[in-house]
Amino acid sequence: MVPFAKMNGLGNDIVVIDMRGNSDAVTPEAAVALAGGERTGFDQIMAIHDSNLDGVDYRIDILNRDGSRAQACGNGTRCVVQALASETGRKSFTFKTLAGILTAEEHEDGLISVDMGVPEFRWDRIPLAEEFFDTTRIELQVGPIDAPVLHSPSAMSMGNPHAIFWVKQDVWSYDLERFGPLLENHPIFPERANISIARVIDARTLDLRTWERGVGLTRACGSAACAAGVSAARTDRTGREVTVNVPGGPLHIDWRANNHVIMTGPAEWEFSGTVDPLTGNWQADEVTA
Repeated sequence: MVPFAKMNGLGNDIVVIDMRGNSDAVTPEAAVALAGGERTGFDQIMAIHDSNLDGVDYRIDILNRDGSRAQACGNGTRCVVQALASETGRKSFTFKTLAGILTAEEHEDGLISVDMGVPEFRWDRIPLAEEFFDTTRIELQVGPIDAPVLHSPSAMSMGNPHAIFWVKQDVWSYDLERFGPLLENHPIFPERANISIARVIDARTLDLRTWERGVGLTRACGSAACAAGVSAARTDRTGREVTVNVPGGPLHIDWRANNHVIMTGPAEWEFSGTVDPLTGNWQADEVTA
């Protein structure tokens, strides 16, 4: 049994599992078991492992609800930072993920910034199944050919594939639960994709809803907020610094001049316990008055 904490980032349910000093890994079976629990249901598991790289504090293994692995999770990274900062007293950390090296820091006001890295726009790096010279608008639509409900999404990668559909109406007026899984698994996305609906409110504000790859509807997807913010600036819909309103609340996205994307938002602790990383069996810590 190893320690874990149930946390959330703007309602994006996260389970942080401490695998430091342990050679095992959290299994897909354990992930599926925890995902089905009433108190442990999650969008992502963030498993903290020891690092064997100089200059990197920890390696993070990220799992979705279906047991598949994810390259990046900004909301989950914020939860990891809050947990480690509370334990160690440190404010800044460097992590190794499948998406690359990420740095993050906790500010005095409790908000946490994560450097989500550099966006990727090349079709074969996103990846897409066929070549698109311009990935600001790819050929993909939902609904009749002559009157599509959604069409021409911006495609890019923030360490994981994203498609952002731009809409004029309220993002809640679209049946994302129905067409999200179809688009996630569309043949154009060989590694599946995160599917988002975005509406520009003004030059500094977006509304966003996301169907997350391997997860489903989510109250907050940090990498999708980054992808939407970058794509909005890339298509001259906004500036490079925006507030992205996801169902769980606002995230601040800053696509800096050095091409790195900085995401800032909160994290919240719910409860802690211990878990078997092989089976998902768990028990909560006793709470003392």
